[in-house]
Amino acid sequence: MSEVTEETIEFLADDACVNLQEEFEKSKVQDVLDKLDQELIGLVPIKTRIREISALLLVDRLRQQFNLSSETPTLHMNFTGNPGTGKTTVALRMAEILHCLGYVREGHLVSVTRDDLVGQYIGHTAPKTKDVIKKAMGGVLFIDEAYYLYKPENERDYGGESIEILLQVMENHRDDLVVILAGYKDKMDIFFESNPGMRSRIAHHLDFPDYSAGELEQIGELMLKEMNYQLSPDAKKVLKDYIPKRMSLSHFANARSIRNALDRMRLRQANRLFADRSKSLTKTDLITLEAEDLLVSRVFTEGKLEGDPI
Repeated sequence: MSEVTEETIEFLADDACVNLQEEFEKSKVQDVLDKLDQELIGLVPIKTRIREISALLLVDRLRQQFNLSSETPTLHMNFTGNPGTGKTTVALRMAEILHCLGYVREGHLVSVTRDDLVGQYIGHTAPKTKDVIKKAMGGVLFIDEAYYLYKPENERDYGGESIEILLQVMENHRDDLVVILAGYKDKMDIFFESNPGMRSRIAHHLDFPDYSAGELEQIGELMLKEMNYQLSPDAKKVLKDYIPKRMSLSHFANARSIRNALDRMRLRQANRLFADRSKSLTKTDLITLEAEDLLVSRVFTEGKLEGDPI
């Protein structure tokens, strides 16, 4: 959002009135919040916090009309939680909300990791980091597993250079770029302890909870609907049994693990249909996943599993 001055905007008189509901409807923020509700099952604390931030920014925008705000509020955020809990999706919708309210010009999301920011040799990191920042300007820069930027055990690591550039941009260009850091909570806590400058620039900390078995079941049904598939009654029972078993095993990644399981079911269904390819198929045959497409998963086998047991 570009800085406004008395020369570029006519402020409202002290006795003027503004209608918060009208401003809210005009902003189209509700459309984005509705989209978030449709996309993500559960996550009530996160959705509540996003609504609160939206309300804060909307009120701040109204205050600007009376010349009551002197500078852009700090909007950089920290998203913590396990994989597959919706952090990237929320970041994408947050970018849209910021654009709706005029806090960023474009409202796009640029998602990166350490490899996109840090170089392998002297003089390589600064250009890489600046190039990413240039692409993200006017929107949101989402840095996943941000703690990997800092590797104090390696004296020749160049992550510190990237952090210094980010700190400068987060302070000097916060009117046109919002940075969202993401990762496991314990690792992000250590990262902030080692980088107090970064902690001081983060205004909002959101901790994403793991999904319950029931929520993951709903997520699976939503994913299948989006892909134009359905579960047979028996397959629904098997999925209900599969989810808690999968949750108790290693490498569990919430919604990501459910998507992987459904992708494997689709693969097995295709092979099952192809094995009897002389048979004529109906639309129902093509869209229905059966219990046998999931029962062959290693989740239902005995013994300890290694890797992703999908």
